[in-house]
Amino acid sequence: MYIGTQFHCRHDTDIEVLAQLGVFNIDQTPAEPWSEWTTDTLKALRGRFDKYGINLEMIHIPLGSQSAFKNEAGAIFLGPSDERDRQMDRMCETVRMASEAGLRGLNYNITILGHLRTEASTGRGGAKLSTFDYDKLDQSLPEFEGGPADEDEMWERIDHWLKCIIPVAEEYKIQMACHPSDPGIGNGVTYRGVARPLGMADGFKKLIDLYDSPYNGLNFCQGCMSESLENPAEDIFDVIRYFGERKKIFNVHFRNIKGRLKKFVEVFPDEGDINMIKALRTYKEVGYEYMIMPDHVPGISGVEAGQVGFAYVYGYIHAAVQAISEEV
Repeated sequence: MYIGTQFHCRHDTDIEVLAQLGVFNIDQTPAEPWSEWTTDTLKALRGRFDKYGINLEMIHIPLGSQSAFKNEAGAIFLGPSDERDRQMDRMCETVRMASEAGLRGLNYNITILGHLRTEASTGRGGAKLSTFDYDKLDQSLPEFEGGPADEDEMWERIDHWLKCIIPVAEEYKIQMACHPSDPGIGNGVTYRGVARPLGMADGFKKLIDLYDSPYNGLNFCQGCMSESLENPAEDIFDVIRYFGERKKIFNVHFRNIKGRLKKFVEVFPDEGDINMIKALRTYKEVGYEYMIMPDHVPGISGVEAGQVGFAYVYGYIHAAVQAISEEV
């Protein structure tokens, strides 16, 4: 395993800085609208990073952490429609293009509500912490504008997706890495009429069983998985082992939290409830071989705050990986 990042590079100076910080593997998203992507688009993006010795391993496809109506391919998880069929065909073409461009895989989310958070909290030194408290979630919002979708309905849509996309991924040898719905709110629980089965570890066990393939796996957000547990400080390691031993972890978002299911804050890796060194040892034990990425770094003060925050975590990951690599 090795350090990587998905932090957006705005220009070549950002790429150069990554190389200077020893980050030589990356996941990015093309700037062009999805409808305009071609194999040459993806090759050009790879070439932009190649100049600095950085390997573009993966990209995000337009099934992100926003509401389905803000994702270019959002109709894929809104139920049957002609538009869903068109977008599914386009996504199969995207898999082919990714293979032709020499990518390892594609990252995506299965969520139609998008990212859920409540009012931010204040952390050490005044840092701004992304926060979720289910009891403070706005329950006055109307039913989701795309219509309700309980767990059975969501699983029908997920099953349709897997049956369409994974055979193509197998043909072109592209890993499809699914990120958790952030956050999970519990099994059998809905918000605005919508279930979030892939916010929970049990949901991902079902996902990999629905279509058993070496190309169907996880963009494993350690933070999200921790957020889905009642006792993450103890239980996260078994979750890592479950998916890692089955070779279903295609990326790791290396993020720490304080809290548990339905109530947590996101913090720096050195101050949360999870023993991050033990977590890295667990990835090593299961033979995980890909990127360890920073994710959701707390908001800090000053110029280029995002860049500084991520640089801090790059240093943390470098040191932690080096430490466990030297252990017998």
